[in-house]
Amino acid sequence: MSLLVTSLATDLTRAPVSHGEVVIHLERLGKRFPSRRSWLQTFRHPFQRSSTVALQEVTCDIRRGEFFGLLGANGAGKTTLFKVLATLVIPDDGVATVEGLDVVRQADAVRRILAPVITDERSLHWRLSARENLALYARLQGLSGRQVQSRVNEVLHVVGLEPAHRTIVGALSSGMKQRLLIARALLAQPRVLLLDEPTRSLDPLSARSLRAFLRDELSARQGCTVLLATHNTEEALELCDRVAVLDRGHCLAIGTAEELGRGLAGGRYRAWVKGPWQPATSALLAAGAIREAPTQRPEADGWTRIELRIAGGLDVAAEVLGALAREQVQVARFEREGVALADLIARVVERRQGPPDA
Repeated sequence: MSLLVTSLATDLTRAPVSHGEVVIHLERLGKRFPSRRSWLQTFRHPFQRSSTVALQEVTCDIRRGEFFGLLGANGAGKTTLFKVLATLVIPDDGVATVEGLDVVRQADAVRRILAPVITDERSLHWRLSARENLALYARLQGLSGRQVQSRVNEVLHVVGLEPAHRTIVGALSSGMKQRLLIARALLAQPRVLLLDEPTRSLDPLSARSLRAFLRDELSARQGCTVLLATHNTEEALELCDRVAVLDRGHCLAIGTAEELGRGLAGGRYRAWVKGPWQPATSALLAAGAIREAPTQRPEADGWTRIELRIAGGLDVAAEVLGALAREQVQVARFEREGVALADLIARVVERRQGPPDA
């Protein structure tokens, strides 16, 4: 029984690569930073040294064209990993390569194929227009003359900023500024993009629009290999082909969105129903389609919200919905319940450790 319980976490940490060429290879990557000490500690123990672990034995392969997510809370190691890949920080242990190029020994070559998108609007020139910002950075990339205008026009079209290309940056919305930052990164035609929490400062509508753009344009049409760092569980599971869960420098699990959603998010669903739903859920419980008796909460106009823990993926969820319909149960909404990042990490740790009696 204990083998069954821990098998998912074991499989997910293997990070299998079954299709496509490996673009980014991480092997037992580690990084430590000196711990801050007060003046009193420094005075009392001048030669004592301590360090904080940012990354510890991170191993992973990322394939060409993949949309890969790094999911973790603040301090999990996401930004440090990005800085290592961007050649801004030298790792203490292990190996990191981008298209076979070592990030330490071949840093210049790595920078020519990889671009970080830093979500810091202060790095833009607010008194210049979107086009002028891009033209400035195009020249810094070594482009000149017609190359500048051609490349600027191209990236403005890619990110959908053509209508606002003459608007000064200070007048752009937060969502448009994020698109401009991505356009700036695309000027050098990178093959790998690092996106560090691109929707962090956006309202829900702008965040949804940007996520759609990231998935449809960057990954599908541009063919970039995209690494997305986020602390938003739903964002990672919605956007990414695979997701790595980081916690305090450790890579706890790697898997597809469906694997993580089904195995670790728990298969929890909400349904808003009206009518005699109890016989249908009792039959589903007896058949093993749901794992426990649903909880219920009365809503307005005779509707009831029930929470179901479904024992399987989308196919089983479809069977549950079909069973409710066959029993003449009215269903107004049926949706997967989101899981908080802290809960997801706790479940990964629990599965790695196994049950108490293991």
